Order: sequence, then C-alpha cells, then structure tokens
Amino acid sequence: MAGDTLAKIRESQSITIAYREIPPFSFTNEDRHVVGYAIDLCLKIADAVKRELKLPELKVRYLAADTSTRFPSIIEGKADLECGSTTNNAERRTRVGFTIPHFFSGVRMVVKTDSGIKNWPDLKDKTIVVTKNTTTTDLINGRNNVRALNIKLVEGRDDKESFSFVEQGKADAYAMDDVVLYSMRSNATSPDAFAVVGDPLSIEPYSLMFRKGDPAFKKLVDHEMARLIHEGEFKKIYAYWFTQPNGPNHTNMKMPMSYLLRDSLAYPSDKIFD
Repeated sequence: MAGDTLAKIRESQSITIAYREIPPFSFTNEDRHVVGYAIDLCLKIADAVKRELKLPELKVRYLAADTSTRFPSIIEGKADLECGSTTNNAERRTRVGFTIPHFFSGVRMVVKTDSGIKNWPDLKDKTIVVTKNTTTTDLINGRNNVRALNIKLVEGRDDKESFSFVEQGKADAYAMDDVVLYSMRSNATSPDAFAVVGDPLSIEPYSLMFRKGDPAFKKLVDHEMARLIHEGEFKKIYAYWFTQPNGPNHTNMKMPMSYLLRDSLAYPSDKIFD
C-alpha cells in the first residue's frame, strides 16, 4: 500500500515504531523502556525525520508486535517503521520496503550441551522447535526432506517459548538465527548448559521495514543509514549492544561484527541477494 509517511508524521506530530521482544535488537528493559540495537538505529532515523520536517517536538511512539502482526502493522499504517530482526527477502519485498541491512545472521540451532547433537544429521528421529511465522520453518522442512531425517517439527508462539521447549526437554533442538540463540543462551539460568551448534543453513539479512511505494520516506531512511555507516556511528552502536554488557540483565553477547556485515559497510546498499 503506497502512502506518504512523512505527511502522516507531520500531521500526527509523531512517528510510530513497531518492535518485538527480540533482544538485543528490541526489548523492554527493567525500567519499561523500549531499547535495543535496532531501536537505537530507528531513533537516529526519527531524529533525521525531525530535522527534515522541522519538528523539534516530534514524539516517538511504540507499538508492540509479534511475528504475526509485524507485517500488518506496517502495511495497514499502524506503524511507520518496524525495528527488530526481520529478514529481508524477495517475497517480503513484494509487500513491504526495506533499507540497508543492519545485521547478517545464520540459521543454526541451540541444544543442551550434553545432548550429543553437533550438526543437523544428529537430529534424525528427534524433535526440533521453530518459532511460528518465521523463515526458519521452510529451511528445516527442506533439510528434513533432502536428508530424510524424520524430524518432528513443533512451533513456539515466540522465541522465548521456543527456547523453553529445549529447557524443559519438550524438544531436542531449537532452530533460529544464531544471534537470537546466543541471546537466549546468555539469558538462561545456566548458560553453559546450552550450546549453539550446526552449520549455518542460510544467511539472513536483517533490515528495518517500512511501507512499500513511498520513495520520499525510503530515501530519507536510506540516507540516514548510509550517514551512520560512513561517519562511524553504526559501528559504535553495534559495539554497544554486541560486545559490551548492555543486553538484557546487562549480559554481554561477546559477538564481534561478522565479516559479512563488516564488508557490506564498505558499499552499503539495500540490494539484497536471495
């Protein structure tokens, strides 16, 4: 649905950010504030909108979403930006717009350390959980069909529930983007009881999402993302969330920037491979 997001923002004197509870990208902290890596990037974009529209009192509003409601929130105009860990792919680009990727993740799995599971073939005849309405489901089904692993696939409502399936022994493995798995692991009661294993099944480029067919807003968003990259602010924001103890419960992800993301910053583009 095409629209004039800047006109909408000017009229309402506010910009609405949709977010999911998906640390460290976006989450509600102990003070009930919405924070995170993607949120910091979106707040920079909100500042750029404030400058462009000359609205010094621009309000930033937040809309809680989940894997099922994040796309309708943008398409139906309930939010202006979706700031989290949404994968940018060809199918989704037919429905929504994306900017320059802010992260590249690989789909792996988290298991109990003593499970004996090291890679995907070890899942034969076992149960694996995925989060509902994520791109991981098709990847696991594809691997299952090719390797005839006889995997039983179950779904969690969200990432927290999916991880709890492994904690409680309801599933042998939880497949998801590795950064989500590391975050879940770092916040577990006993992090060393879990391990992230398996060859990456795919590379998932995460991008901030907005309405499709709005070139003026897209130009502003892309320009601000490029500015953050070229002036070094992007790397500082990344380091704050991934290599310092600023995550939920002040945990340190200990996750330096990947070579793929670092190399992409030399020539930032919203043109994504599929």
